[in-house]
Formats: sequence, structure tokens, C-alpha cells
Amino acid sequence: MPIRLLPQEVSSKIAAGEVIERPASVVKELVENSLDAGAADIRVSVVQGGLDEIRVSDNGSGIAPGQAELAFERFATSKLTDVPDLEAITTLGFRGEALPSIAAVSRVVLVSREAASDEGARVEVDEGQITYSGPEGAGFGTTVTVRRLFANLPARRKFMRSVAAESSRVQTVIARYALAYPAVRFELALDGKTAVSTTGSGVLREVVADVYGPNVGHAMLEIDVDPQSDRPGVRGMISPASISRSNRSHITTFVNGRWVQDRMLTYSIHDAYRGFLMERRFPIAVIDVKADPDEIDVNVHPSKAEIRFRREGPIFSAVQQAARAALVAGSPVQEIGGSPVGEPGAARDDPAPPGPAQPGLAWPVAPLPDESGHAAAPQPAQPPMLPHSTLPALRVLGQVQSTYITAEGPDGIYLIDQHAAHERVLFEKVTSEYLVRGAESQSLIAPQTVQLDPQQRELLEAQRELVAGLGFVVEHFGGRAYMIRAVSALLTGTDPGQALTDLLDTMAEGGGFEGWEERAAYSIACHGAIRANQTLTMQEMAELIRQLEACRQPHTCPHGRPTMVHLTSARLEREFGRKA
Repeated sequence: MPIRLLPQEVSSKIAAGEVIERPASVVKELVENSLDAGAADIRVSVVQGGLDEIRVSDNGSGIAPGQAELAFERFATSKLTDVPDLEAITTLGFRGEALPSIAAVSRVVLVSREAASDEGARVEVDEGQITYSGPEGAGFGTTVTVRRLFANLPARRKFMRSVAAESSRVQTVIARYALAYPAVRFELALDGKTAVSTTGSGVLREVVADVYGPNVGHAMLEIDVDPQSDRPGVRGMISPASISRSNRSHITTFVNGRWVQDRMLTYSIHDAYRGFLMERRFPIAVIDVKADPDEIDVNVHPSKAEIRFRREGPIFSAVQQAARAALVAGSPVQEIGGSPVGEPGAARDDPAPPGPAQPGLAWPVAPLPDESGHAAAPQPAQPPMLPHSTLPALRVLGQVQSTYITAEGPDGIYLIDQHAAHERVLFEKVTSEYLVRGAESQSLIAPQTVQLDPQQRELLEAQRELVAGLGFVVEHFGGRAYMIRAVSALLTGTDPGQALTDLLDTMAEGGGFEGWEERAAYSIACHGAIRANQTLTMQEMAELIRQLEACRQPHTCPHGRPTMVHLTSARLEREFGRKA
């Protein structure tokens, strides 16, 4: 097969495909150009998820009339001139690929005017070809309008998700840069409705409140560590241990104002919470690392979301220590009584919050459905701790450390983890109820309002039937606010807002071959299960054991941890020297 030089039309579309993945990529590139131009006011308008139209307007420095056409030439840029500049990049953009890549797969109209110029310039480009260029009356700054994105690439367009999904991604991009640049006023309109609006006051706490809700914004802990000769500066905000989420998606990291995806940075923040957060809980964080430009390489990936550090150690250490210091300084003394079950900061797994045990069970002890009503549970992540296909008949003896139930069986002693056991019971109850008739709802005496982020809202709208089948009655209350009017009856006594956001976060995580229903059931079971360090009566322990015996997979919790361990009679005899 002979080697051929690709036509410019083909090569430009290939290059554009690397930079422009979806409408959110267009918004990201254009917003970065606006920020590089020193804009203090950036307004974005999106129609039909950005596939029909994207418009980004700013009050930045603008483009000189004679250079407007040049902006659409590949590798034309005002941000660097020679190779040494690549070693210390201080701007968000630098390759000169954004505008030509966008223009190759859409119709673009650019109108720009410098503050010192009497008139502006207008350039129209259709699928990479300039169709008009001339003067235009305009206010200073730049407006770029992108229409019919990917119309000439039907293969790419068919892989776009729903309008709501693409709009959600655009909103996430704007929210990230609003967090990175609180002194810039951002406004986003989705199909004519305002979705994001920040004041540009320069106060990060206000932007966090806009993105995550006023309660989170008020509670966040501030980090402001100036750079030193041997380590970078760290600025931003992190949540106290009392506010957490069920996945890492709420940890937002920037390096010199550039949003980046870096596992090391994310881990360093999470590691700072060691001893503060329960297992499988993650903080909300907005962290901007201020590093010397020559210590980082941003020319790694076309999306510029991945970077390399010349020395990772000082970066990791600076972020971890800054976050840890803020946590220690901002952690209040735990009040007697601990956090109520289900409130932010309460345990989501077997460890219990500090405080005395809570008497009695906060869960119904109704019989489980019969065998025909059960859905198949996922396979355990490890071999069962017991060799039996079903549990033997067990006689409850008591409770150890208000966490483990001791029981006697035909061949020794069994220690049952009450939280893991109840998780298994509730998991099978939730899955069977959902498949048969839907979960029973419990109306709230006072409806609760919760603020959802774009990903959570997208998932709620896409899986509204599933969420309703799990017992939640949720109504849109305007903007990011949703009103919770009822929850699953299994969640009585928990925080409804936290239960809903954790449910959506858990569903969003995915993994393996689990379906939406199984992931949702995990979250409901974890929230509704009794906790460690909770005293139970003999009757309550006996009822829990009876329900566990009726489960199809009693040996492990839904996450694969064992629900019990077995100390055999033979082992007891050996330990006491009765047998060799």
C-alpha cells in the first residue's frame, strides 16, 4: 500500500478530533482564550447542548483587525514565540490549535475589537474555509459563535450523548473555571435559562456556595500557603470532615489556574483526611497549586488536562500538609452524642462516629420477602468465609464492643459484624422490592431542599424512574435546587439530602458489570444499615440473625466484606489445650 500525504481537509479534521471531543471541549478552549486575554467578564450561551450553537463573549484585550484572519491559521498564537517559551508556559493556551480545530468541524463567526481601536473585525469560517472577513462595529472584547458543531462529521456527532448530558458537561467546565478564577464574572445560559452566574467578587467562598450550595460554602476551610524556595504555594478550600461525598469527583485541582486531572494531587488531598473521614468517603476540595512554570510540563496531551511535574515529592508534600493543617485547625471538639446516623460525617461503613452508643434499632424488623421475590445478588469479591451454602441455626449469646454479635452454632462460635450483616439484609430487600413493586416511601414531615451539581442532576433526570422506584419523591425547585418530599422507608432517621446525593454519586461511579439498580441498592443499604458502636437488645440481635439466615448470600456484605467469622470447636479446643 503506497504512502500518501493526506489532503489538508482530512488532516485538519483528524487534528480537530484530538482537541475538540464534544461541545464542552469548545467551551473550555474558548473560555481559556478569554482568560488569557485578561477578561473580567465571560458570558457563555449554549443551545441544544452546544451542538446547535455555542457563544462565548468576553471583555478581554481583543484581536487587532489585521490579525483576525490569522487567528484561524493552525499554530498561529500570541502566547509563545520559540522553543524556550515551551519550558515555562504561563498561559492556558499556547499551541494555536483551538480556533482552527473548532472551525474545521463547525461554522464559526468571530467578532473582536481592541479597546484602542475605533472598529472591530468580523471573520466567518465554514468548515475551515474563510467565507467573509471585514470590519464590524462592536464593543471591545471578543465574541465567538460556533454553530452546527460536527455537522460535517456525522460519525463524531452520533456519539454525542443527550442534550442534558452535554449541557451538564458544559456547566461543569464553567463551574471549574469559576472556582479557579473567582475574580472573573462568569455567566452561563443553557437554552436561554441561566445555569451559572457568579459575581466576580474575588471571594472563592462565594463561588463555592454558588456551585455546592450555601451550607457547604459556609463550612469550607480555607488554605492559603505562600510559595517558598523549596516548595510550591497552595491556595483554595477544603471541606471539614463533617462534609463528605461518596466519590472523588468533587475534588477539583488546578495548577497555576489550569484545571488538571492528576491522580497524585487527588491522592495527596485524600491522604490528608486519613483519620478524619470514614472508609470510602471523600472530601470536597478546590485546590490551586502555585508552581514555577519551568517545574511543570503542560505540553503532554491535546486537551492540556494532564501535566507532568519535574519533582512530584515537594508538590505532594505541600498539598498534603496544607490540607492537613487546615483540617486540624478547623476541626471542632466532638460533642457528646456524636453525629446522628445519616448526617454528613456519620459513618458510611463499619467504623462508627465518636460518641456513646445509641440505644435501640432505627430500622424496621419486618420479615424479608419469600424466595420468589429475591433478585440475584452480585458475586462476592472474595471466597465466602463459611464453607456452607446456607447459615446454620445460630443462638445469640450477646454483643461485643456494641459492634459484633456473638452467636453459638453447631460447630463453634460465630462473630457477626452487625453493620455488614444488616447491609446484606437491606441490599437484598431493596433489590427484591424494586423488581417486584418498588420500594415503600416514607413522606417527610418537612420537605428538604438539596443542591445538586451538574452530574448529579443529569443522573437524576436520566434515572428518575429508578430513583422513584427506590422510594424517593424528588421535584425540581429551580436552578440547582431540588425538593425531597419522601425517601425510602428504610432510610428513616437519616439525612435525606445526604442520602440522595450519595445515591447519585454511587450510581455515577459504576464499575464492573453492575447495573444502575445494584449500585443504587448499595447506597440505600449502606445508609439504612445499623452502625457499629450501637447497642442492640437480645431480641433485635436475634431478629437480625434470622433475617441474615434468610438471605441468598449471607456470607458477605454487598461490597464483598465478610459478615461473620467462625471460630470452630476444634480451634477452641486447641487454644485451650484440650486437643493437640
